[in-house]
Amino acid sequence: MKKNCIIAQSGGPTPAINASLAGIIKGIIDSEGFDKVFGSLHGVTGVFNEDFLDLTALAEKDDRFLERLSLSPAMYLGSCRFKLQDPAKDDSDFKKLFTIFHKMNIGAFFYIGGNDSMDTAAKLAEYGKKIGSDILFAGVPKTIDNDLVLTDHTPGYGSAAKYIASSLLEMAHDTYIYGIPCVTIVEIMGRDAGWLTAAAALARNSYNETPQLIYLPEVTFDPDRFIDDVKEKLKTHNNLIVAVSEGIRNSEGEYIASTKAASDKFGHAQLSGAGKVLEHFVKEKVGVKCRSVELNILQRCASHLASKTDLDEAFKLGYEAVGHIVNGETGFMTAIKRISNTPYTYNIEAVDVSKVANAAKSVPVEWITPEGNDVTEELINYIRPLIIGEVAHEYKDGLPSYIDIKHLV
Repeated sequence: MKKNCIIAQSGGPTPAINASLAGIIKGIIDSEGFDKVFGSLHGVTGVFNEDFLDLTALAEKDDRFLERLSLSPAMYLGSCRFKLQDPAKDDSDFKKLFTIFHKMNIGAFFYIGGNDSMDTAAKLAEYGKKIGSDILFAGVPKTIDNDLVLTDHTPGYGSAAKYIASSLLEMAHDTYIYGIPCVTIVEIMGRDAGWLTAAAALARNSYNETPQLIYLPEVTFDPDRFIDDVKEKLKTHNNLIVAVSEGIRNSEGEYIASTKAASDKFGHAQLSGAGKVLEHFVKEKVGVKCRSVELNILQRCASHLASKTDLDEAFKLGYEAVGHIVNGETGFMTAIKRISNTPYTYNIEAVDVSKVANAAKSVPVEWITPEGNDVTEELINYIRPLIIGEVAHEYKDGLPSYIDIKHLV
């Protein structure tokens, strides 16, 4: 008798995570190796609650389900931020999960997510081996932060980068209309890694030099040096746009936004406000008109501006994960290995998910200018292929028509 499988999504949303979900479903259908595909609502917590969707039935009922799913924002199955404890200290959660897995005749579990989700996938795979379970576990990467190790980049990053660069270009058009000195601070997500903020550099073209200044969390942020940078740029530019990561820190390692930031369950600081802090600083120290813009969640849910390259890669990473599972592999994450920038080519391979969990990839310091206020051409060339291509969306009454998510409401 064929076994069933479960797919879950976890962490923060991206414009591409549903494409990975569609890829897994399509891979399972094509493999003919499983009976039913269940979607666990709200990550691994849905397994505890036995709260599932029958994804097989949805795909069979609507032959356009996977296509519409791939083009919809956020996470069709919902999310959670739940950390499994070390089973060596307390394995009660693991016993409950595996009891449910066996009751449902589960043969494979796919977890789509970022660093913390890979931690869950790694722990489940390790525990499964320990107890002699034949259930296989796979991680499929996603995160707009692009900070997972052992993969060239992560699905979701390309689309978020495309949105950021497009937004900065449109802001440039907006600011150029005035002939008076003005500074616009754009705060972009990035607690410890500046990949998203670096994407702002792609807004530059033959007539637009903005953002003239870019600050990433990988290097120390000096407020006095920042003011000097602003004053210097205003000598030659009436309209100055500055891109800053939310996680920029001073020489003491304190966040500019807050020296006493709250933390989530995983110990990650919850940040917001770096742009506003710098706005007030510019007004005080430079004395010119200044405003701040926080892109916030817009950069991770703007599916109307998704990168086709990003969605295609996300789908393939999910699809290829099924192939490794069918081959009997477990405890892996599918990853992208870049071969070249021009032409842009890559391979997909499986890496040890335990080596991805609890590790983070920062922007290489050599890809940041010595002054710490811009990025190099190498970084721009790394990002540019990932934003290429547009996708055609359906519209209804003038708005994008996305897949129904009433099961989450």
